[in-house]
Amino acid sequence: MKIKITGVGSYIPETIVANSDFENHIFLNEDGSPFSYPNNVIIEKFKSITGIEKRRYATPDQNTSELAFLASQKAIENAGIDPETIDYIIFAHNFGDVKHGSKQSDILPSLATRVKQKLQIKNPRCVAFDILFGCPGWIEGVLQANALIKSGMAKKCLVIGAETLSRVVDDHDRDSMIYSDGAGATIIEASDNETGLLSYESATYAYDEAGYLFFGKSYNPEIEEDNRFIKMHGRKIYEFALSNVPAAMKSCLEKSGLGIDDVKKILIHQANEKMDEAIIQRFYKLHCKPVPKDIMPMSIHELGNSSVATVPTLFDLLIRGQIENQVLHKGDILIFASVGAGMNINAFIYRY
Repeated sequence: MKIKITGVGSYIPETIVANSDFENHIFLNEDGSPFSYPNNVIIEKFKSITGIEKRRYATPDQNTSELAFLASQKAIENAGIDPETIDYIIFAHNFGDVKHGSKQSDILPSLATRVKQKLQIKNPRCVAFDILFGCPGWIEGVLQANALIKSGMAKKCLVIGAETLSRVVDDHDRDSMIYSDGAGATIIEASDNETGLLSYESATYAYDEAGYLFFGKSYNPEIEEDNRFIKMHGRKIYEFALSNVPAAMKSCLEKSGLGIDDVKKILIHQANEKMDEAIIQRFYKLHCKPVPKDIMPMSIHELGNSSVATVPTLFDLLIRGQIENQVLHKGDILIFASVGAGMNINAFIYRY
């Protein structure tokens, strides 16, 4: 028995924030000193590395759980199921609900419970819980659903990845331009045919790597309140990802019994265009093969990095034909992969 994604939905916030909207920001170095070059140079360099031109922010009245609810409604409708038949709601996020204008996280009750309430599911045996696994959280949620279904504990799972990173960024940190908001959701069910999840890989590297992404103070020394913001050691993350993600993808593919030529699409976490391209190049180099054209659909240019939401949102857009020059066919072999805070890495091979 395998598991299969039977419904997909995403919610992309309506507020568009272009790179030009950052031209009047006061960006500072980690020590609080100003950069020696103007913002237009900072923004252009940022775009050349990340590929990001725009990103989406939630409206002031929306929280992470609201975005997740909207994506979940679409996934349930796409699957054509009665929400009362869902056995587990698995919600991957990192910062909970952060109200507009606040820096405090709210995770009581859990966001999965809030989504269950918003969906008006009455069945008490529909168990709702959150997972914190960094950007790879949605993929890890799929792997949790796989375990639950194969063990006989569940028949249907709703797996969500949602985040409002715009609420936890330091406006004086140029890395704040990376982050965005969004939600993706999927219905996971058992599959007895050839389609579905074929193999997976998951790992946490914490001995030296746990602090590569962390909560830290603003780069502006004049801000005295004890607020914390998402921070990262970008170079260390880049080097870590290049060293470990291609190897994990290779191991995952080997477990499936398939070869590199069988792979039709790679859906990788939309973290940074240059890093994602380097990961794919390294992956194909491990197989002594050139990178095929259009193997890696991308959404980061228009949507930015919405953490756990990037992969399920990308899958939804791909299925609906909303990514230019990208088409899925029945039976295509896909690799889903992600890397993020933890440091966590995971991947799975999927026959569409």
